[in-house]
Amino acid sequence: MSPNKGKQPPAGEIRQSQVLSSFGPGSMVDLPKQSILIGGLNHWKFGQERVRIYEPRLEEYLQQKLNLSNVALYEPPASSKDALGPRTGIQSFMFPCWFLAQVDESFEAPSGKRYRTRPLLPWKKLAPLGGKYLDKDRKKRSIVPVRFVQACVYGHISDIDWRFFVHKGESCTGDLWLDEGGTGNDFADIFVRCEACKRRRPLSDATLPKSNALGLCQGNRPWLGPHARQACGRDANNRPVFNKLLIRSASNAYFAQTSTVISLPSADETIKKAVDAVYENYLQFAADVDEINYERRKPHISNALEGFSDEAIWQEVCQRRSDTKPEPKTIKQVEIETLLSQLDEIGEDLPDKDFYARNRSLKQLPPFLKDYIERIVLVHRLREVRAQVSFTRFEAPFQDVDGELQLDVAPAALGLETEWFPAIETKGEGIFISFQPKTIDAWLQRQPVQKRGLELRQGFETWLQRREIKPDESGEMPIQFPGLPYIMLHSLSHLLITSIALECGYSASAIRERVYAGPSGYGILLYTGSSGSEGTLGGLIQVGRKIEHHLQTALESGRLCSNDPVCAQHQPEELYEERFRHGAACHGCLLISETSCEQGNEYLDRALVVDTVETQGAAFFATPQ
Repeated sequence: MSPNKGKQPPAGEIRQSQVLSSFGPGSMVDLPKQSILIGGLNHWKFGQERVRIYEPRLEEYLQQKLNLSNVALYEPPASSKDALGPRTGIQSFMFPCWFLAQVDESFEAPSGKRYRTRPLLPWKKLAPLGGKYLDKDRKKRSIVPVRFVQACVYGHISDIDWRFFVHKGESCTGDLWLDEGGTGNDFADIFVRCEACKRRRPLSDATLPKSNALGLCQGNRPWLGPHARQACGRDANNRPVFNKLLIRSASNAYFAQTSTVISLPSADETIKKAVDAVYENYLQFAADVDEINYERRKPHISNALEGFSDEAIWQEVCQRRSDTKPEPKTIKQVEIETLLSQLDEIGEDLPDKDFYARNRSLKQLPPFLKDYIERIVLVHRLREVRAQVSFTRFEAPFQDVDGELQLDVAPAALGLETEWFPAIETKGEGIFISFQPKTIDAWLQRQPVQKRGLELRQGFETWLQRREIKPDESGEMPIQFPGLPYIMLHSLSHLLITSIALECGYSASAIRERVYAGPSGYGILLYTGSSGSEGTLGGLIQVGRKIEHHLQTALESGRLCSNDPVCAQHQPEELYEERFRHGAACHGCLLISETSCEQGNEYLDRALVVDTVETQGAAFFATPQ
């Protein structure tokens, strides 16, 4: 007899990539008959097969950023298929522990309005009955988990103390009922009622600002264990934190905080190896960059240092002579320096290598694009490693434009005590486009551009005020305005993704972006970010060979939105829309899948890319005559 015969199928399954996005530790998952909370890292069972993901650059970065002595990356464990083997997978916990019985009864309010009403019961009353409710006719009724819980901005979560809520802190042990009027989507039409004392309170009271109807947060962390707690912090004004109402299936119930690295052969490592070959005999006594140039006239030295400028070699020689440790580079700085290296080929075209790219000739570019584009690199092979380090509730984590973690958004812990993080790797292909720094610098000097930048900065500052984000002890804001070059390139990236997805064979949600806007250069990397079948189909490489066509299509589509003139007339500082980090951007033009965008569809404005019906003169790309 097969050991798996008669084994019940799982109630639900999720992919490994989903564990790092929507369903990581501390997230809620709806199953057919109940709701669960995904357990923390201390409740993950790996068994004998524990797949380690090696990415030294990401590990070193997390180690420094999180102040840990050591960091390791592992794939989320897969559930065991062997019924006789050790149990593996991710443990989950039943949550919430209050349920509604599925009975068909009604309640008439004093106003005369009739409500559908159902008993609201804790699990401890239902467990002795096998998870069923015994109605007044002694019939067993099925139950469903209540869809409302309470949480705080620090990620803590727990069941609502329903008795405390309806009785406003007074003592009563009567049976509770949930009355729902209409479709049940209006909190003002949902009431919690006590059958004994007849008290009745609308759920909308829990949504009122500063009502504190759900009481102080007790620091519950049930994903780490049934009794896991920690002292809850204080808000930006040093006040105690109160619970807030949260719908289990709401989009703001869970935001994974991840850090992503493209596994690139570092330009620093490449130049170090080149200089190693000739340093001791020829370069170590060089006095200046002119002597470097003189030494390179020798054929064997010229061959060893091919692809690197005299200035870059001299900088490496000076670094070797200095005892000072070089300033650590950001994640994106290392990536763009590698992509902008003078080599025609980067990496090796071998199946077991993580990265291989080739420069594309710019001879076919139309004349009007030659002043804008500096380089086009076809990335035939790349590897992305993404690790989850935390999560937040209610507010998405801030994403630094340099790829740096922002840990000031009240991140929640993934485990009790751990020095490893869940990670996944995906392999694919991509296109890198770099833009002329001198053209961007000239664009920034134009008066209409500076005027538009002031409007976008005012919206950003309004957003900071609404979020009560204040300067730190040194007087600096923890979140900085990304700058006009970043917003322009980010908006162009979204237009390109939409245009490319129509022809490349990948869905738009399968294309991810990396936007570079810093001292090392300006560029956009579009690459496949999906595991499985959408990995290296070759579609993006073919698109890269005629990227000028897609660039023109993207610019044309950005000039007019289906929601114009409303979209183009949006002002970032407008309070009633609360889109403070948007310029001319909406779902009709720039907003794409949030899995593709590195900023969660923020910091967008097509008026910086092309002229719109409302804003003229601030565009980076000139309107063709």
